Amino acid sequence: MLRRVRQSLRQVLFLMARRPDLVCGAIVLSVLLILAVKFTCSRAKNVVAAARPPVRFFSAETPVVDLYLGQLDQVERLRGVAEVSLIFFYAPWCAHSMAARQEVQQVAKKLAKQVQFVAVNCWWSQGKCRKQNRLFQYPVIHLFYRRFGPIEYKGPFIAPYVESFVRKVITPLIYLPSRATLQDFLANHEPGVVGFFQFNSSPQPPGYITYLSSALQALKRDFRGVVRFGVVTNRQVAEAISVKEDETVYLHRRFNSSLIFPRQERNFTSEGICSWVFEHCETVLQWLQPPGTKSRLLEQELTKGPALLLFLSHNPLGSKPNPILQQMADIAVRYHSCDNNYHSSLDRSGIPLSHSVCCQSVVLPGSSSSVCELCLSLSRPSSTSSSIPCSFPSVAQGGAPLQSYLKHCCLHRPPAPVSVHTATSVACCDFLSSYSPFGQYSACCRKLESQLNKSSSQEGSDSQSVPLAPPSSSVPLSSVPSQEGGSITGLRCQTNKTLRFYVLDVALNWPLALRLGAPRNGSASYQLEHGVQGDKSANWSFATIVNLKDEVHYVHHHNPATTLTESLEVFIRNFSAAYSPLQRHLVGEEDSAAGEGAAPPPARPLITELTTSSFLPSVMDLQKDVLLFYYTQWCGFCSALNHIIIQLARLLQGNSTITVARVNVARNDLPWEFMVDHVPSVLLFPRYRKHLSVKFPDDVPITLPNLLRFVLQHSSSARDAPGSAKPPSEAEGPGPNALLRAEFLALQGEVHALHRARERLSQQLAQLWRDNRRLTFDTRTLEAQNAELQRERQSLEEQHREKSRQLGEAVRRLQELADTSENLLNENMLLRVLLRALKDRTEVKEELDGKDGEQKRNHMAS
Repeated sequence: MLRRVRQSLRQVLFLMARRPDLVCGAIVLSVLLILAVKFTCSRAKNVVAAARPPVRFFSAETPVVDLYLGQLDQVERLRGVAEVSLIFFYAPWCAHSMAARQEVQQVAKKLAKQVQFVAVNCWWSQGKCRKQNRLFQYPVIHLFYRRFGPIEYKGPFIAPYVESFVRKVITPLIYLPSRATLQDFLANHEPGVVGFFQFNSSPQPPGYITYLSSALQALKRDFRGVVRFGVVTNRQVAEAISVKEDETVYLHRRFNSSLIFPRQERNFTSEGICSWVFEHCETVLQWLQPPGTKSRLLEQELTKGPALLLFLSHNPLGSKPNPILQQMADIAVRYHSCDNNYHSSLDRSGIPLSHSVCCQSVVLPGSSSSVCELCLSLSRPSSTSSSIPCSFPSVAQGGAPLQSYLKHCCLHRPPAPVSVHTATSVACCDFLSSYSPFGQYSACCRKLESQLNKSSSQEGSDSQSVPLAPPSSSVPLSSVPSQEGGSITGLRCQTNKTLRFYVLDVALNWPLALRLGAPRNGSASYQLEHGVQGDKSANWSFATIVNLKDEVHYVHHHNPATTLTESLEVFIRNFSAAYSPLQRHLVGEEDSAAGEGAAPPPARPLITELTTSSFLPSVMDLQKDVLLFYYTQWCGFCSALNHIIIQLARLLQGNSTITVARVNVARNDLPWEFMVDHVPSVLLFPRYRKHLSVKFPDDVPITLPNLLRFVLQHSSSARDAPGSAKPPSEAEGPGPNALLRAEFLALQGEVHALHRARERLSQQLAQLWRDNRRLTFDTRTLEAQNAELQRERQSLEEQHREKSRQLGEAVRRLQELADTSENLLNENMLLRVLLRALKDRTEVKEELDGKDGEQKRNHMAS
């Protein structure tokens, strides 16, 4: 084997020796392959820059623990400190998180002593929150009540709504210590659940924690907390609703029998109780909150049947109930109350009622001579003491229903002698004080002469003579149902058009209200649109009935002469009639443009733009043939055909009998018989025979010749049709040939105009060509001059560099000379000093030598 490999290598080397170019190519390819592998597999550094470390999202001054590094393990420790905790998961880059941050800070400043607020950055890649959770949207709010949770908040991220939800989590159960509080709890229009638990034997009965968890489970399903949960610990209070056994859950219902949780059939668990409550509860008014994103929530509710949508200003933290909401609840209760005798002896919870009669003589509003006698039969539970004194409700305590009844019974009915004790006579009427099951009144009234005032005031032992103040506009009037043919009571069971009642917050759904026909003008709507809080906007409301099956909706127009309750009742009765007199509301572009100060359209437009209000008058004009073009703003083909419609309108501009119009079907509601199945579409409505409208064929291209042929074919053929209602002046007019000739002359004039325009354009193009040629020569000359200047610039730069080099060399030499001369001067000074010293030494030596010579001579002389 090795021998064969060696022979193969020898052959390869022999061939490579004979082909040196092959050797060089192999070497080059090998080097390139090695370099490619090296730079691919071993990169110097990562091309993706590392993310910046996160910073605090919430301010350090706010009572919110900001875990901006995603420390999910710290959440459990903080949850164990507080009874209620709010966890805010956010992403620092998310605009919704930034907007919700301000709202959560406001709530945290109010509830910091009761709730532990924690914010977690769930986007940081190195944090545990990002690794353990997979959130598809931000922000997310989770609440924990002790060890129960998480309870996800699914409402709008607005401070009042968040605070209201947190308060409901803090107190999921309402304590009912007395029968009065129980009655007030059951009198609310929202569904109520009552649990009876005795705390005598132990601090917490066995089923109490389960019942508390069921209330928290209900908040998981509905963030508004429509179903309210209460707890009773006193057996006497529980007997008021016929509950005697301990650990009993009672569901209060108004129209059907109230229910008790069947522990033998269902498991007594929190989920079982919550599911049972939502299956059997009766909701009079249902709140809707369509999210801002695409959702089918509104469609799912509207497909169930006709719906009455009430838009009003809602404050979730309001201490007092909204009067408009109370009136709508009254209407909804009476609308669903099919059994009129149901409230005669029993309340909605099945409590037997006893009656006590109170009579009062009151002065009619606006009159000093007429007096109306009003007898009230107040229904009370039979368990209450009969010794309770009779008290006539005052204006501040609920006199508004009495004033309203007094206004419509005593003023709008003919006077008839009615006995005080005849409670079932024609002039008597049963009505409810709000929707309370314990406040049912029966009122009778009659007119008395002024001379009978004293006698009437002394009738009965319980009679009083205190005048009742006239109705005031500041006091909201409650509804007063009538038992006559126009009553709304039990209307649900008398018609096939069963209404569902929904309530929406107008501040959160203002675009939807505008789309449905809400008035834009007015101070209230302006305040709502611009977020201004005021008294007018607080009482603003808008109601509409939407029937999705018939594709219609009706807008409620309030009559100032009547109360809101009466106006809504008439609105509902008119809708429920077999042949409804209501007019369908059609949305048009003029609704959205109203109040914005838009400029008026031109007097004679080339193409008439139709809206909902101007559609029928323009299309049904018997004196004109109308060519109608259907389009939408999102249709690309419609935009491509605009120039064809404009050219056609220019050609037909001289003909006064043909109108070219268009309508945006996406912004205008048209009658169903005038709708089309697709856009773009073209229809022609001939004059004198609008019922014989013609549609442009779908298989023919929409071009200018085809459109012109279509118009000439169908617009003038009706002149010779038999039985056509034409005036004499039109019957004697020219036929289709004259119209064709007029159109031909118009086209010929357009062609001549186009020829003249082409000649002018040719002349302009020639002049532009000459100018362009001259500019080209000038450009070339300038380019040559620029090149010469560039060369001169380069030469000057080279000379400048050479001179700078020479100058630098001269400076260097001068510096060397200066250094050398300084050295020479120093050496010269040193030499002078040495010479002076040498001279001095020589002189001293000579002097010494002279002295020695003289001594020698003297010695020799001696």
